[in-house]
Amino acid sequence: MSVYSQPSDPGKKRSAKLTDGVDRAPARAMLKGIGFTDEDLAKPIIGVATTWTETMPCNYNQRELAQHVKAGIRAAGGTPMEFNTISVSDGVSMGTSGMRASLISREVIADSIELMVEGHLMDGLVCLVGCDKTVPGATMALARLDVPGLIFYSGSIETGSYRGKDVTIQDVFEAVGARAAGRMTDEDVHELESCACPGAGACGGQFTANTMALVVDFLGISPRGLNGIPATHPDKEAAAEEAGRMAMELIRKDLKPSQILTRDAFENAIAAVAGTGGSTNGVLHLLAIAREVGIELSLEDFDSISARTPIVADLKPFGRFAAPAIHEAGGIGLVARELSAAGMIHDGLTGVDGKTLRQVADDTVETPGQEVVVSYEHPIQASGGIAILRGSLAPEGSVVKLAGHERHLHRGPARVFDSEEECFAAVKARAIKAGDVVVIRYEGPAGGPGMREMLHVTAALVGEGLGEEIALITDGRFSGATHGLMVGHIAPEAARGGPIAAVRDGDIIVLDIANRELNLELSDDEIAARLADWKAPASKVKHGVFSKYAAGVSSASKGAVT
Repeated sequence: MSVYSQPSDPGKKRSAKLTDGVDRAPARAMLKGIGFTDEDLAKPIIGVATTWTETMPCNYNQRELAQHVKAGIRAAGGTPMEFNTISVSDGVSMGTSGMRASLISREVIADSIELMVEGHLMDGLVCLVGCDKTVPGATMALARLDVPGLIFYSGSIETGSYRGKDVTIQDVFEAVGARAAGRMTDEDVHELESCACPGAGACGGQFTANTMALVVDFLGISPRGLNGIPATHPDKEAAAEEAGRMAMELIRKDLKPSQILTRDAFENAIAAVAGTGGSTNGVLHLLAIAREVGIELSLEDFDSISARTPIVADLKPFGRFAAPAIHEAGGIGLVARELSAAGMIHDGLTGVDGKTLRQVADDTVETPGQEVVVSYEHPIQASGGIAILRGSLAPEGSVVKLAGHERHLHRGPARVFDSEEECFAAVKARAIKAGDVVVIRYEGPAGGPGMREMLHVTAALVGEGLGEEIALITDGRFSGATHGLMVGHIAPEAARGGPIAAVRDGDIIVLDIANRELNLELSDDEIAARLADWKAPASKVKHGVFSKYAAGVSSASKGAVT
């Protein structure tokens, strides 16, 4: 028998076309130049996509973790092929024009993973994710490709220690406002910034990265329990190897994302965001992931599920504990246990780990005396952390985070800014007053372009002591670290003629959470007259990726997808 007529491994459903037979000798020759052998190329090929970068701690451990993922794949009979894609740091770029690249990077991450897997006919995929946009970007790619695979989160950063107090990056952002208010010195801020991020891992509260890590757990597209292990925890390397072995099991079973990412799975993920007071970015990203598998989700789904879901996790930015505390308490199974007992999730769904959420909950070993996850019968808040507002200022919807504040009604005069920088300058000059409704516009998906997060502004306002005295509304978005009465994702956005473009300084704005309304106290005729005189501003970008994104991006109410 010819060496070229050996039968393929049954798992090589795609890669056989790349590696098998005499006609594919040139491809094999190139792969042998890397070090792959005939034995390697006879096995299923599993892509190992990392989002490693040296621009942040969030993904910094992925080079090492990838080696353990690959070891797991090899041990289970597969051949791993590692490749890299981009990642933009929200935390580092926050408050600058660079932040415009962040949301756009989600689309590039998804597209680049798709191109690598399709270009090399890989049989399966493990995506190592960390910072905010890498989690949804990789999940969108896996859903789009519909090849067996999973998402593996490289883990949360540990808390820093500042003068005996646990701190996260949230504290540093808020220190900027505290310094402006004279409550901290330059030396205080420098000492804090030097200890807040003690090593590798994603920002340490229930901010966007950890929210999205929980989302992929509850979607079932990630092995439950492995994501929650912090980045530098000694168990993380073994978890990575287990993820690699699990990917080969999915190949053998031919279990695809489309079999896991059902409507019920998305409802579970929404409940998990609501039940942990998670980031409003979860709305944007779940809409985008659902679109990849043809699942119809609307803003109303988030509102209705959140309204009936109790908050059962006491996590930053509104609570007491950083994200690693969930793992120390017993893991995400505690959250699954309480949401299941409350009847808030479909707990019979099976994920990539072969377990149902009910099994995950039942297998959880709770740390005695833990206070991070509470009983659904005595929740931290009776309803979830997200609400959808509509009204004359947001006819297509907007998103407000309810966790961490008691105000459900605010009426005040508008202070209007046409960019985040304009607003931050006013905050730094202490020109924002109690009662104001701060309006930041032309920061939407197209107008930004890129829909920047406003943490630089919101954290400074909190640091100045105005967090409970003002409201802020924007067609941009917020970091998961934002807290206070803040409304984002206003649609239509200003750059596309949304009513927020008609607001003038001194106009009265009313945020009425109970009635789910965001209104400008002007008649419809007056708003229409102002918009009739409105002219779209010139685009901030004329070429390149930002220009392409601005021209093709959808409304935030649709997930800001291209």
